[in-house]
Amino acid sequence: MLAGSQVESHSPESHSLESKSPESQSPVSLLWRATSAERPTVWAAIALTIANKMFDVLPEFLIGFAVDIAVNGDRSFVGRASGFETRWSQLVLLAIITIAIWVGESLTDYLAELRWRNLSQSIQHTTRVDCYRHMQKLEQGWFEDRSSGGLLSVLNDDVNQLERFLDSGAQEMVLVATNVVVVGIVFLTVSPMLALVAFLPIPVIVIASLRYQRRLEPLYARVRDSVGHLGATLANNLSGIATIRAFVAEEREVERVSSLSTEYRESNRQAIRLSAAFIPLIRMAILAAFVSTLLLGGRLVIEGTLAVGVFSSLVYMTQRLLWPLTRLGETFDGYQRAAASVRRLLEVLDSTPAILDGPGTLSATTPGRVQFSEVRFGYSSEQPVLRGASFTIPAGETHAIVGTTGAGKSTILKLLLRLYEVEGGAITIDGHDINSVSTASLRRVFGYVAQDTFLFEGTIRENVAYGRPEASEAEIVSALSAAEALEFATSLPRGLDTLVGERGQKLSGGQRQRLSLARAILMNPAILVLDEATSAVDNETEAAIQRSLVRVSAGRTTIVIAHRLSTVRHAHSIHVLENGVVAESGTHEDLLKAGGLYCALWRVQTGEADLGAGTS
Repeated sequence: MLAGSQVESHSPESHSLESKSPESQSPVSLLWRATSAERPTVWAAIALTIANKMFDVLPEFLIGFAVDIAVNGDRSFVGRASGFETRWSQLVLLAIITIAIWVGESLTDYLAELRWRNLSQSIQHTTRVDCYRHMQKLEQGWFEDRSSGGLLSVLNDDVNQLERFLDSGAQEMVLVATNVVVVGIVFLTVSPMLALVAFLPIPVIVIASLRYQRRLEPLYARVRDSVGHLGATLANNLSGIATIRAFVAEEREVERVSSLSTEYRESNRQAIRLSAAFIPLIRMAILAAFVSTLLLGGRLVIEGTLAVGVFSSLVYMTQRLLWPLTRLGETFDGYQRAAASVRRLLEVLDSTPAILDGPGTLSATTPGRVQFSEVRFGYSSEQPVLRGASFTIPAGETHAIVGTTGAGKSTILKLLLRLYEVEGGAITIDGHDINSVSTASLRRVFGYVAQDTFLFEGTIRENVAYGRPEASEAEIVSALSAAEALEFATSLPRGLDTLVGERGQKLSGGQRQRLSLARAILMNPAILVLDEATSAVDNETEAAIQRSLVRVSAGRTTIVIAHRLSTVRHAHSIHVLENGVVAESGTHEDLLKAGGLYCALWRVQTGEADLGAGTS
């Protein structure tokens, strides 16, 4: 029951990608959002990368000092600063400094690499888990509007794309930026004129990069969409491989996959064609700057206004400054791919659940009285399914819901479990509106057996105990026995440790259905719900399930959705749906006497009606 002292506080979900609209944000802000849960690690990685680049630049100075020692001897900068007079002593000192710098560079490189790689793995893990957790909070309709393959592409490929960029691309961007700043300060200190010449290509490179970025962004968005469609088709085909073979459609499906794969390849080629042109453009700009620095700096040395050692350092630094920019094309390529992936991830994380928890908690031992009051619902506004359905199921009774195909029988159960939200009217359990309690406490009240039985890849034991992982061996055996599944389960080579395969494909339909019933029984639910649980099984399995139901439904509220009316003739009451409302209610005998829709359906199923009348 609802207990005032048991009211739960349902705080908003906290995930690394905070809820904001991804469409209105730049790629930089999207990627920054992706790292929100790991900011201390991000700053540590950036700091270590900057320190590594500082050590990396210092060898250029050492080359200049070495040239200066060779040319000027005791008048060299090292000699004047250290007091060492001989060239040899100065070179030994320079060697010691070189060793220290290389050790520092190696150490910071190792620590930075460690931080970046661990950061990428942490964000990959956090993002995937957060995204999956958020998906589970979304209503059933959200999933029905999307393909499972497309969602798998988001959880796998897009998350991996983000991980790949953070693993190397982000570090590369920090290195290039640090390189430009440090080398720029050196050039400006030594010779503003050489700084102007050396840095002249950088605006060209930056402008070109921004233009390429804008042109690459829609191309990589198309790439992500293409891989999503391809993944959806592959997942769908692998699930339906038996149907494909039965209709000899293998070659047709290969052609379809080939067409989608070609579309993915072509969208990638367009992006590659544009990104590949980036490096040659940068190379030409680098060549111009390097030659200009070489000629202008050499002239200054000849004129005696620039020391030869300083000139040597600046020549090497020009290459050190500009050459890493050739990798900007590859870096921007990964950046755009990651940004497109993050945008798709945010589209999932920013989806607002339509079904929110109520403040209360429903006790798992609630008596189980169910009431529908003028319930209205439609999967679309143009196609209402329920137009004001009303009925009551007293606690402890077994009631059936029947009707023609499309009458809304399964919809009744989906609304009861709050997989969808009612559009009008109310559903109550023991007088409490289901919207006023948390969905978790609501669904724990039910034991659900679906028409399309779903078993998880694992053992029989794991599947039966899915709702209660802590259940004892004796409880599992008891549930299997109650569902008349113990005999076949123990007769298998590995008994309860037998692997059932993906979706239980190693078992027959009847065996899967019995395990599904055992899983529901183990929950010891207040309300047992069966959605056409015997519609796709043989007569022997149906009889076994019916015997099981007689035992487990005694004194328990049981709701049975049935197409086969013979399976519900002993229910306390049968509710007949027609045109979105309950047209009739009563026992099997009362409904037959009434001569309405139920009677007509019964006559058709038992062969009493003349099915050939009026047909041609």
